[in-house]
Amino acid sequence: MTDRGVLGVRGVRHAVRRGAERVGAATPAGRDRAVDALRAVAVLGVVLGHWLVTALVADSGTLRTASPLRYLPWLTPVSWMFQTLAVFFLVGGHVATRGLASARARGIPYHHWLTARLTRLFTPVAAVLTLWTIAALALLLSGAEFGTVRTLVKLALSPLWFLVVFAALTAATPLLARLNPLWPLAVVLHVDLLRFGLGGPSWLGWANVAAGWLVPYTLGAAWTRGELERRRAGWILFAGGAVTTAGLVAWAGYPASMVGVPGQGVSNLDPPTLAVVTFGLAQCGLALLLRERLRRAMRRPVAWAAVALVNLSAMTVFLWHQTALMATTATGLLAGHLPGLHTVPDSLGWVAARLLWLPVFALALAVCWAAFRSFEQGAGGRGRRSRVVRAHRPSDRGTAAAARHV
Repeated sequence: MTDRGVLGVRGVRHAVRRGAERVGAATPAGRDRAVDALRAVAVLGVVLGHWLVTALVADSGTLRTASPLRYLPWLTPVSWMFQTLAVFFLVGGHVATRGLASARARGIPYHHWLTARLTRLFTPVAAVLTLWTIAALALLLSGAEFGTVRTLVKLALSPLWFLVVFAALTAATPLLARLNPLWPLAVVLHVDLLRFGLGGPSWLGWANVAAGWLVPYTLGAAWTRGELERRRAGWILFAGGAVTTAGLVAWAGYPASMVGVPGQGVSNLDPPTLAVVTFGLAQCGLALLLRERLRRAMRRPVAWAAVALVNLSAMTVFLWHQTALMATTATGLLAGHLPGLHTVPDSLGWVAARLLWLPVFALALAVCWAAFRSFEQGAGGRGRRSRVVRAHRPSDRGTAAAARHV
């Protein structure tokens, strides 16, 4: 590398470090950065999981969904690594109950608190719905096959189910703040006993959409109450959840995959089963055990700045990552059926090719982020300062952007 190149690299590193140090200096001293780190891990886990196990196969002019987990069952552990929704609900319950208590202490009415939270949650959704409504109509009018359009819209809007459940739990936070997680866990257990053990109707499983995610959400409330501070609690959740999940898979016939697999008779996620809930308990236990290490890691300026950036754009990343995948897939069709993008995910070659496509997906997501992040930042930045960083220099664009985070 030439001297000019070395100086250029050093200049970039210096600029990154300076920006990171400014974000760190503007962060409130008492902020628990481990919470933000866990949220970032949960969001990125969902994104990478979808990019790795969602395939759009081009077949006779149509696109259909497929999953490598159906053809390559040895990839099942991927679903264990990247199915991180339980951690998100854990953090969500903790942040919501803590925020509600803080609002009450400051005399802020419940409806004002809830309106602010739901506005930050759903304002970015308007952009997704608008774009895909226009895109779907344009595709149908141009003669695109209805099944293809349905597949694309279903994938693009699939993240919205999570937001509906999360919003409902947020609205019920005053009622859930002291609910013992064993109660919703018991509901999940009995629902599964009825539908799997006693042959009850399958529609009973939809009760687990609320009850299943109530378990980590109420664990987050218990965290706020200080009931999960001892490492023993983390170990009990981790070990108990892992052993129970293994037993359910080995002896009770639950699928080993923690995400839905096309063609599989039972999905652990749609609706949630007891296995995915106990697996979530193990994840929550591991998250609690890692808190101190994350707090130490977040003392590093660059690491904290990266986590702050993900939290700043969490909703945008979550809502648009599937669109980034589909935009890349559709654009790639112009060059023919490309391996890892349009081919059946049934070989190690597909896996290797898909890994090479991940940076392209990330680039497409960066384009979506640049185009639509204003919806998220606008929703959280009107009239108040961020809870991640409270102070910033008006001349510092990087820190000012972080200051709008909610």
